[in-house]
Amino acid sequence: MKSDTKYDGYVCVPYNHDKFTVSVKDMWNSSRNIKSIYFVTATFSDHVKPYFPASTNHYMLAKFTDNQKIIKDANKFTNNSPSFVFSVDEKLFERDTSSEQRFIAMYYLEYNDHDVATDLASTVVMKENVRQAGFAYMDIFCHEKPKFTFPYAEKFIILEAADNKSPQSIFKYCEKISQDMSRKGITMHNFASLSILEKLK
Repeated sequence: MKSDTKYDGYVCVPYNHDKFTVSVKDMWNSSRNIKSIYFVTATFSDHVKPYFPASTNHYMLAKFTDNQKIIKDANKFTNNSPSFVFSVDEKLFERDTSSEQRFIAMYYLEYNDHDVATDLASTVVMKENVRQAGFAYMDIFCHEKPKFTFPYAEKFIILEAADNKSPQSIFKYCEKISQDMSRKGITMHNFASLSILEKLK
């Protein structure tokens, strides 16, 4: 955990049809710290798969308001596959859209460039289907320690997209933002894409 500051963000727990998953869902359903819960399909980039060989395709995604509470209770959602907590420590952009949130794209940066925030904000503001964008850092919880430590956990870019198109179309839409940033000399590496299938809370 970085500091005593409270951040909102996302927690992704592997979705298995078992008692453990049900207990986590029930816990989050009754928690005031959890704003919403979704059933999602996760597509990890080939570059990061070696770091998380036990990762799965289906996750329960929850949006929280206080990362300290989430991390304090991490033992309640930790199992043999990695769970990910993304704490948003810098929001860049937020807008209301008529479409429901359907997709979350997660990217990581290899270098911490101070110009990224300005360039990204000016790029994203032009993309009408992006509902929210921000910087985040990642914590990983798993009973089995990963063989390799993911080296870029400190600087993530998370894009929330709201669109009625297919997940593939929204992914291409987010990738266009990544390409626009690349032309500005900033490389956003794809980490994972989350397609929202169902709202659980």
